[in-house]
This record gives sequence, structure tokens and C-alpha cells, in this order.
Amino acid sequence: MSVLVSSVVMIGMFWVVPTGLALLDGPSPPGRDALRRAWPLLALPGALALWLPRSGVSTALAGVYALATLALALQAPARLMLTRSLRPSEIAVLTALVAPSVAGLAFVAERASYPLFGFELDILALTVPHFHFAGFAAALVAGLVSRTSDGPGARFAALSVPAGTLLVLLGYFVDDWAELAGAVVLTAGMAAVSVLTLRERRELAADPLTRGLLAVSALVLVATMLLALSWALGEATGLPHLSLTWMAATHGLGNALGFAVCALLARRRLATDRTPPALLPRTELPA
Repeated sequence: MSVLVSSVVMIGMFWVVPTGLALLDGPSPPGRDALRRAWPLLALPGALALWLPRSGVSTALAGVYALATLALALQAPARLMLTRSLRPSEIAVLTALVAPSVAGLAFVAERASYPLFGFELDILALTVPHFHFAGFAAALVAGLVSRTSDGPGARFAALSVPAGTLLVLLGYFVDDWAELAGAVVLTAGMAAVSVLTLRERRELAADPLTRGLLAVSALVLVATMLLALSWALGEATGLPHLSLTWMAATHGLGNALGFAVCALLARRRLATDRTPPALLPRTELPA
């Protein structure tokens, strides 16, 4: 993998996934908290595999991380059994829990120099960050932001981001036009997330830093998704578009830092602001 892609993937492995898991509310399936706390340790073999040449050693290290993503994916049916809910926001959260396992599978194949399903190694390498950020982070944020509003826009955001991600994945197996359809749905869903985020900024964020983080995540999201849409359109029609290298440097880096990191930082601050302070012990009053 390139230095840029490997660096972005490390952000997803070490920070985005455990931070996102800490933001989940609702019932906690057995093992979720332990998995979240252990995640940086589980990500360490994967991070080492990123910087080693493709070999049996790097494949084995990637396999350790892939097993962690599989354990995370198993949290989805466990959560569903507890919530017994398929509300749009829950569908988005379940999608987020499953998405890293797609990255883990692609990661193992890429490190093993195996063209999984016939995909070139460069495509497999880019699938790894894609399903950490467009898969996990975007679906999770869509699920969280839709809980602050019960309107049709919130439901659309929570459903279209997972649907668009799935359609893009299916487009890999069908053709460029199917991938373009997925990009259209995903871009529309991300635009809805951006609108809801700006509404949150106005209604919920009190301090300037949180407001700034929400604004950056919303505006960068629109720009990066327009780049993704133009790339998918160019692939389908032959119109001029950015190369994969430039897409990684613009769309990929913007989605990782400008959207995912800023959005999760802002939501962590919002969650802290909503947490009631611990009750202070009463002091004895003088008689």
C-alpha cells in the first residue's frame, strides 16, 4: 500500500473504530465493551501488516485484524436480538458494525497478493480504507445524527447511506453503471447527513470548537462526495476524471480527516455535554 493509504487506514484502525463504538447507545451485547477496549491492541498486527511487504507474515498479521473485524460484525446480530428493532437509525448502526469485516477480508487478500473475486490488488487496497470510513464511520454518523430528528430527512439519511454503500459494493461485481447508481444513492444520503449535521450545529452545539468541528465535517462531506460522484460518472461514461491516486489524496484524505475524524470528535464532545455531572457528596452543615 502507498504511504498515504496506509496512514489513513491506521487512523481508521486505531482511532475511528473504537471512538465510534464508544458513541453507541442502547443495549450492549456481551463482549462489546471488552472488544472496544481491546481494539487498539487488536489493530496493532494490522498496522504492522500495512508497512511490511506482501508476504506470508503480513498476511498472517492482517488475518489477526480480520478476525477482530469479524468479531465486531457478530455484534450486529447480537445487537439486533437485544433491540428487536429495524428502525432506520438501527439499520445504519448495524451496517457500521459489519462494514469493517469487508475491509478485513480485502486486507488479507491484498497482503496475500490474491486477486479476490478477480479484483486488482490496488482496488483491494483502497477497499480497506473505504469500508473503515464510508462503511463504518459514515453509516455510524448517519445512524447517530438521525436520532436527533424523526423527520423524513433523518430516515432517508439513515437508510440511504447503508444502501448506497451496499450498492457501491455490488457495483464492483456488476459494472461501472451499477457502481454509479450506488454513488448517486450514497451521495444523496451523505448530503442529507450534512444538512442534519448543520442543523445539529445550530441547535445542539454550544461551544465554538464543537460547532466548528460539525461545520467542517458537513462541508467537507459534500465536497468529497461530489468527487466520488464525478469519479464514478467518469468510470461509467469515459468522461475525464481523477485517477485513483488523486482520489485517494483528495476524496480519501478529506473523508478520513475532514469528515470522519471531525464528526466523531464533535459527537464525542456532544455526548460529554449531555452527560449529567456526578452528584457531589453533601457537606455537613454546621449545627
